[in-house]
Amino acid sequence: MLKAEYQQRGPVPQDVIAAVPFDLPELGAGEARVKVLAAPINPSDVLTLTGEYGMLPPLPAIGGNEGVGRVEAVGADVEGLKPGQMVLLPVGCGTWRSHLQAQAKQLIALPEADPLQLAMLTVNPPTAYLMLREFVDLKPGDWVIQNAANSGVGSYLIQLAKIRGLKTVNVVRRESAIDAVKAEGGDVVLVDGRDLHKRVREATGGAAIKLGIDAVAGQSTDHLAQCLAEEGVLVNYGRMSGEPCQVTPSSFVFRDVTLRGFWLAKWFQKASQAEQMQVFGELIGLIAQGKLKTRIGATYDVSEIQQAVAAAAAGERDGKILVVPK
Repeated sequence: MLKAEYQQRGPVPQDVIAAVPFDLPELGAGEARVKVLAAPINPSDVLTLTGEYGMLPPLPAIGGNEGVGRVEAVGADVEGLKPGQMVLLPVGCGTWRSHLQAQAKQLIALPEADPLQLAMLTVNPPTAYLMLREFVDLKPGDWVIQNAANSGVGSYLIQLAKIRGLKTVNVVRRESAIDAVKAEGGDVVLVDGRDLHKRVREATGGAAIKLGIDAVAGQSTDHLAQCLAEEGVLVNYGRMSGEPCQVTPSSFVFRDVTLRGFWLAKWFQKASQAEQMQVFGELIGLIAQGKLKTRIGATYDVSEIQQAVAAAAAGERDGKILVVPK
């Protein structure tokens, strides 16, 4: 058995983590032993390794916040769960490892579907789903604009918007990302730049865009703000540029654009169990039916965790990086 453990944090994320062998204790009552099938590496995971994320676990820690596995054994007093079932792993349990043990009641049984796609259920799909739902009352035919459209969240947002009858303007930072975003159903795909608002106006026929989704920050925040209609809402959920959000007074003062922030961890803290299950139930169904998926860039064994983290931290990649234990 292997786990990807880090005992310190540092500026180069792949340098602080390593694969180390471990053993699991005997199963206790109410517990289940799970073989991990797949666990993604998200931007928040990289920021956790560098110490820049808003919520940091105590050290030493095992990397990974989401994933899926298959039950290998259950302890006494376990009901409703049996060996062979695919399950969603508990959020934040350290999923970059070959095996884990958890309280059976913390595991959510999943339908038989692609484990690589189900492994990404807990973070990116609900982030996209909730940002489309929580801030603006959007109707079929409305437009949404987002940057980082070739990211995991960006991919899910395009698909969820299309399911709801919404149209998307998708902004990327390099020409080479355009074709993949178009293939996923992006209605308009443009490269970021100072004249973005002019090109967006031309491409949409001057449509009033009420919602903007920003994962890049820096000057890109203002580029999106300039594309929004009066009283539009701009939601930031990341800073891929490494810079703070920048918005000119003309957007705030003259067009009354509102800048909001979204952090999924905060939503988990506030949402009831019923609210969480409603969101996850809908997303699980869409993934199981093949209606919601994202591109996979590469998979790595736990023993290759340093290469995996380096690939995930790289600026130019096409698709999600996952840890898939052998």
